[in-house]
Amino acid sequence: MKKVLTVIFTLMLTISFANAMNGKCGGENKCGGAKKCGAASKGMGQGKAMANYRAVAPEKAEIIQDGKNKMYCPVCGMTLPMFYKTNHAATDAKGHTHQYCSIVCEVEDAVKNGKKLDNHKVVDNTTLKFIDAKAAYFVVGSNKPGTMSVVSKYAFGTEAAAEKFAAQNGGKVLPFDAVYEMVEKSLEKDMKATKMRQSKAATKGEMIYNKMCKKTDKRFTSVADAKSFLTTSGICGKIAGKKHQAVALFLSNKK
Repeated sequence: MKKVLTVIFTLMLTISFANAMNGKCGGENKCGGAKKCGAASKGMGQGKAMANYRAVAPEKAEIIQDGKNKMYCPVCGMTLPMFYKTNHAATDAKGHTHQYCSIVCEVEDAVKNGKKLDNHKVVDNTTLKFIDAKAAYFVVGSNKPGTMSVVSKYAFGTEAAAEKFAAQNGGKVLPFDAVYEMVEKSLEKDMKATKMRQSKAATKGEMIYNKMCKKTDKRFTSVADAKSFLTTSGICGKIAGKKHQAVALFLSNKK
């Protein structure tokens, strides 16, 4: 009997050790590959940093546009601090400043919405402050996530900082005009991909809305308008993150 108990105890220790080594991955299949598991096993802090590389705490984000929708990109409606490291800004012909989640949305606002934009600014990834975009150095195509495009674009105030980032993360250092032209050429492709993602998100948003929100007959001119309404009205409770975006996409497309 003693030997049996010893064997069982040893087996339990073996299983516990294996689970501890796997962490929350639950095996390679659930993680989506050994590489992702390896990243997660380095600690929850690093895992979060990798998943939200573009994000900063709201109090660290410099919001330079005004109005009730100032926390959201005027084109796609995404929450600006969540994509702060790729934020751009520009001034229209009436002198109003618009802050975008990315240069892709800035170019879309100019090309598709006909805004005459000037005084281009971008977040310096060293200081996390806005600087003159035309004086910045952009690292294009690094291994960090892109915003509204599969090709990432991060800006720096000095060439040395950009070169260091590129050496560590890959990518090519380019000036603003070259990056802007590149985005113009790929805009249709990026917009098509975004539309597909937003369509799927809006479908999920409708399900979330029907499940957890009070109904409204209000109509919205933009995703940003819908997000502001959801926050101030509280019809979906304290909705945030992807659910917030999804419901806003559904409401903004509602006829």
